[in-house]
Amino acid sequence: MPNKYHIVLLPGDGIGPEVVTETRKTLEALTSLFDLTFDFSEYLVGGIAIDETGSPLPDDTLAACEQADAVLFGAVGGPKWADPTKSVQPEQGLLKLRKALGLYANLRPVKIFPQLIAASSLRPDVLAGVDVLVVRELTGGIYFGPRQEGSEEAYDTLFYTRPEIERVVRVAALAARGRRGKLTSVDKANVLASSRLWRQTVVRLMTDEFPDVALEHVLVDAMTMHLIRRPADFDVIVSGNLFGDIITDEAAMLAGSMGMLPSASLGDGARGLYEPIHGSAPDIAGQGVANPLATILSAAMMLRHSLDEEDAARAIENAVERALDAGYRTPDLANTALPDQTIEVVGTRAMGEIVRSHLAQV
Repeated sequence: MPNKYHIVLLPGDGIGPEVVTETRKTLEALTSLFDLTFDFSEYLVGGIAIDETGSPLPDDTLAACEQADAVLFGAVGGPKWADPTKSVQPEQGLLKLRKALGLYANLRPVKIFPQLIAASSLRPDVLAGVDVLVVRELTGGIYFGPRQEGSEEAYDTLFYTRPEIERVVRVAALAARGRRGKLTSVDKANVLASSRLWRQTVVRLMTDEFPDVALEHVLVDAMTMHLIRRPADFDVIVSGNLFGDIITDEAAMLAGSMGMLPSASLGDGARGLYEPIHGSAPDIAGQGVANPLATILSAAMMLRHSLDEEDAARAIENAVERALDAGYRTPDLANTALPDQTIEVVGTRAMGEIVRSHLAQV
């Protein structure tokens, strides 16, 4: 009997439905190649959910996600819902979903595809060999601490507990152990009490549980410089919610296009939420030009981390590489041609079809 998985699809807003559609087709194409099958169900989230139900995360959406093996997410938001005076915002649906599912570790791999090295603003020699995994704590820190907002004064509290730090660092250390064996912890321990707790906790955990993984500590302001000057020196980077938010966006630009970068949000169990790091891109929504590769690569992460289907995950990643090798690009990558290389610019649907045509190649 094939392994059967229940996947909840949350296309959301903007280009979300377009890229999720191509990703679903790619997952379906795997069923003829591997001993697995998928049961898909689709639900509302974000702006479209507000329009139809008044909530960015309807109760039936959350209930379905809680019963799924994994969740594949598109994007939320857009000008239609961008009024900051509104008490209900599309992005609240994603934050609530992460919290409800206990997804405290956000994994963002940044790998430089040699075929796209011209897409980055950095020199090729700086980018050579870059393969970084950033692990961001997702449900604690300043975004969730006590706060007060007013016209004369306001505050947000950067608050962490030892168990919150331990669990996300454990995820990062396990990843480092399976990669190149190096973990970089980012904090601001020279100034912040919360960062001193972070550093103390990291040292204790790594000494007790991961003595085989090399550990270094880097202050966040220095890290922002090192990521640009010597990104290839890093393997796995772990940080709190605020610093991780900044670092992941900076690291994303090493690759030159957010259209290539997947992510996974994980908790204690196998269930995870998988999404491209790009937004809803309302300016190109419905035009058939969005890059589906970040979402397709997010599905590869889903196969690896939630479904334990490593061969199928690698098949997707290899197919993406082959599509790029063959010179196919979506418009966001139109200016990535290397010397003596011919590229062909294609749309969302065509890129999905090209990736699927390469799935079966060994």
